[in-house]
Amino acid sequence: MPRLKYASILRVLVLVGLLCIWIQIMLAASSSGLDRDGDTTYSYTNDVTETDVYTLITNDEIISREDMMNINETSEQVLALVPQELHKYLLVHPKNVTGNSTERAGPKNITSIRRAIERSNDAQTIYNEDIFGPVQNDTVIIAIQVHTRITYLRHLIVSLAQAKDIERTLLIFSHDYYDEEVNDLVRSIDFTKVMQIFYPYSIQTHPNEFPGVDPNDCPRNFKYNKALKQKCNNALHPDVHGHYREAKYTQTKHHWWWKANRIFNQLQCTTTHTGPVLFLEEDHYVAEDFLHMLALLRNTADKTCPQCEILCLGTYLKTYQYHLNSDKRRKQLTLTYLQQLRVANEERRRRQDTQAWNFQVYPNLYGSTQKVEITPWHSSMHNMGMAFNQTVWASIMAHQDQFCAYDDYNWDYSLLHLSQNRGAVGKFKVMLCKGPRVFHIGECGIHHKKSNCNASTVIGKVQKLLQTASSHLYPSRVTATVTFGGAKHNKKLLKGNGGWGDIRDQELCANMTREGRQMKKYFFT
Repeated sequence: MPRLKYASILRVLVLVGLLCIWIQIMLAASSSGLDRDGDTTYSYTNDVTETDVYTLITNDEIISREDMMNINETSEQVLALVPQELHKYLLVHPKNVTGNSTERAGPKNITSIRRAIERSNDAQTIYNEDIFGPVQNDTVIIAIQVHTRITYLRHLIVSLAQAKDIERTLLIFSHDYYDEEVNDLVRSIDFTKVMQIFYPYSIQTHPNEFPGVDPNDCPRNFKYNKALKQKCNNALHPDVHGHYREAKYTQTKHHWWWKANRIFNQLQCTTTHTGPVLFLEEDHYVAEDFLHMLALLRNTADKTCPQCEILCLGTYLKTYQYHLNSDKRRKQLTLTYLQQLRVANEERRRRQDTQAWNFQVYPNLYGSTQKVEITPWHSSMHNMGMAFNQTVWASIMAHQDQFCAYDDYNWDYSLLHLSQNRGAVGKFKVMLCKGPRVFHIGECGIHHKKSNCNASTVIGKVQKLLQTASSHLYPSRVTATVTFGGAKHNKKLLKGNGGWGDIRDQELCANMTREGRQMKKYFFT
């Protein structure tokens, strides 16, 4: 009997234990489901002010915990450095909050989006023109390429709003994703003239056909013989590395090329425009004197460097602490192997934290007389915050085949290939601002898949850097140094990075240049 009694008690305990485990699993599943369930309601307090409380409700979009973290940290760390009147550009509204998501949910009605894009492109509306006056021939046009990372875009707009003489410019936002939240943000800008243009051949508007992903397109890693056997659409046209196209990568180059053609060749307001067009992206951030520096570069180039076709306000200055000091090395000699591994891992994590973005303010870069460099243009060094005018664009158009037929999905490397194949004209020369006025704040995107994609960390560092350098902004003049670039940067490109072997991409690219100033109508089925 006692043995039967103990067995019964044991069974009860086992059942209770299993029940507890089941309850814990269900709780964990429901907790993790918060990030997956599109109908979940989230509430949190956003310390923008003492009384601002927002409730996030998702219907068709997903809000990750990381997105919510970014929103909160933006409020706590960055808003203190932003003037109160500009907080309106940073406030996150209850609908469609997606942080820095690079993948957005598909549209409900593609036909209506296509029609909205066509109407907007045909209208060529310039917002705030009644306040700031029409576009002049020498107006600085700032072309901003926008995808879906609205958090970064908010901070770019805030930085533009604080720039001196911004009211004399025209901001052209070029979108490859039609989103009402982004549209509302852009159209809320009240500090200068604004125009929106929409890339009409996007993945969003062509989700199941080229230039999007046709169901019968060859998968990226299909072998050539297998593709021929399957008779997929682009079987005959893999890239230089044997891979087939990926629409999400080809779109960026198409968008950049379409945007430049649209601005220089098709808009009515640029018919006689001779001023510079400055190219930015949604994850850039500008210093308050960037227009002052652009004017200085233009004046310096006109007087001393007429062959300088491109002006550049952004540089990639990063400093890293690669070496431990000798004291730390000596201390490590007394540690066990496991302890050394722990120290090495900790040092690696520390480096990742400090190396992610660590600009330094060098006295010789920011001073009353600041330095500029005249050098051959190179894609990986001079593609951020670059500016050129209609004359330079005409030279690009004269060699457009070098851009459109080059097997590289990157617009900047394609432009480098064009630069290196202009014959007697020679490579582009750039006048580069050594003390950067345009900064890259995007930690996530097409080429960056970091797990700690936190916009606030980088933005805070940029703001502090500019605060430190504030006494050195608005220099009265610049001094130029001529360099010839390193061997690596002067090396001729033999083959591209691939991703652009599909003949359809090359033809679409070439056809964009054949549209006149009166943009052709787009008929969608």
